[in-house]
Order: sequence, then structure tokens, then C-alpha cells
Amino acid sequence: MQLIFATHNENKVVELRRIIPRSIVLWSLNDINYLNPIEETGKTLEENAKIKSDFIRKKFGLNCFADDSGLEVDFLEGEPGVLSARYAGPSRNNEKNIQKIWKKLENVSNPTATFRSIFYLHLNNQTFCFEGKVYGKIIFEKRGNNGFGYDPIFIPKGYKKTFAELGNGIKDQISHRAKATLKLINFISKAS
Repeated sequence: MQLIFATHNENKVVELRRIIPRSIVLWSLNDINYLNPIEETGKTLEENAKIKSDFIRKKFGLNCFADDSGLEVDFLEGEPGVLSARYAGPSRNNEKNIQKIWKKLENVSNPTATFRSIFYLHLNNQTFCFEGKVYGKIIFEKRGNNGFGYDPIFIPKGYKKTFAELGNGIKDQISHRAKATLKLINFISKAS
């Protein structure tokens, strides 16, 4: 089966390709030479995932899905949430995003947070939605060289290392995107 992942984020594509079975050929927007950005105008992760997936389905008529993921810090009432990639501005600068979170959490000890990922799937003229969550906390130093985004400052519950320290083997089992991906895979395998 061929499936378009409606993203230009190659970090996400690499992550999913490690998880999905070889029976699913995953194509990114870069792979199909669609290089234009899809405007994310939604106010929630669910809305943005739907906007991107609907757009690619309408344009190409193929089975596809999109995700929108975000870090939701409890003390910040769910921020940065849907604005996670653009928290410090439209440049999508990971370092500036982290610095902004730290500044807002300046006098907060042990801030809890949730990483959440929503997948919106178009499959055989039907639509489906899947969610993955991982609970954890924010730390005030960057640790680890793997991962991207907020991974160096997020420690998942039950672990002592950040996502950026844990390595792909563990992250690909416990992350928010991994959980949503496994739901997607299980659904597709039953639907086929």
C-alpha cells in the first residue's frame, strides 16, 4: 500500500519510516515533489491535521494522512500546543521556542507537560482520526543529541532521560507520534 504523509518535515518522515512495516510505502510531500507549504489555520491540533490531510486528498486523490503535534505544558494552560513549532515566531526556530518556554516557566519547579500527536487519515474515501499522548516534565537544561524540537528538554514519565537522550529504539516505542502511528498501522492492517 502507498500512503502520502502530508508533511515537509523530514524528521517526522524518518521517524515514521522506522516504525511502519515495509508493506506500507510512505511518501512525504517532498517525495511527490509538492514543495508548497499548506497553511495551518486551525486553532487545534485536530483542525490542522484535518486541513493538511483534506488538502492533499483533494489535490492528488490518493490515500493520505497528516499529523499535527504539540507540547502542552500544564502550568501554561496547554501552551505552546498548536503553536509548538512557531511558539517564538514564524521562523520555526527550535532554540528560540525552548528559550521562550524556559522564560515563561522561570520560577516553576518540576513543570509537567504532555506531548500530543493527532493523525487525520483519508483511506478509501473515508476519514479517521488517531491520537497519541505521552506524559512527562520539562527540564531547564538541554540534554541529548537525538530527536528534534523540544526533545532535549522533555523527560517522559517513568524515565530519567530526555527524548533526545533515550535514542530512537525507545522513543519509537513510547512517543506520542509512535503511539498514533501504531494506531494507524493497526487500523490499516484490519481495513486491508
